[in-house]
Amino acid sequence: QVQLVESGGGLVQPGGTLRLSCVASGFNLGYSAIGWFRQAPGKEREGVACISRNAGDVYYSDSVQGRFIMSRDKNTVYLRMDHLNPEDTAVYYCAVDADPYGSSCLIAGYYDADAYWGKGTPVTVSS
Repeated sequence: QVQLVESGGGLVQPGGTLRLSCVASGFNLGYSAIGWFRQAPGKEREGVACISRNAGDVYYSDSVQGRFIMSRDKNTVYLRMDHLNPEDTAVYYCAVDADPYGSSCLIAGYYDADAYWGKGTPVTVSS
């Protein structure tokens, strides 16, 4: 019954804005680290933003800090993406796991077999 469903992706021009959503059901997000990840064709999956398990601190990758904002409202998490550029083109996934702590929630390898992943929502930044 545990599910993560992302939405909000699409085609946007460079410099534009999108807001992604991830709705969790079947569990309480407050007990887990929550991460946004992305994967572009031919590239490795990378962490974009995450919320720590305990303190609720938000961490961002260097490439998106200052442009993206992650937030949570109960069991829905958001990723507001401003000043988008073509290098942001990727499929974006949300993930949850009780194991990562602190800034480790940005590292995909820390989401182990107990983690849950959504199916992803594609984002294309192009003119």
